[in-house]
Amino acid sequence: MFKKFWRKKEMKNCKCGPFGGLYFLGFIGAVVYYIQQATGFWQGVLGVLKALVWPAFLVHKLFGL
Repeated sequence: MFKKFWRKKEMKNCKCGPFGGLYFLGFIGAVVYYIQQATGFWQGVLGVLKALVWPAFLVHKLFGL
């Protein structure tokens, strides 16, 4: 009973739902892009890892660091 109440309370305070969905769509797009660019298996694996951190690449390019 207490665990069920605690989960509801946690879900009520979460205000980041839409951004999680947006990040997921960006992740899927990045995975497709990086896998299409890969020429081998390990480059495909590296592409999936890059897709996890695609916002960092985006910010890096935007700020021109």
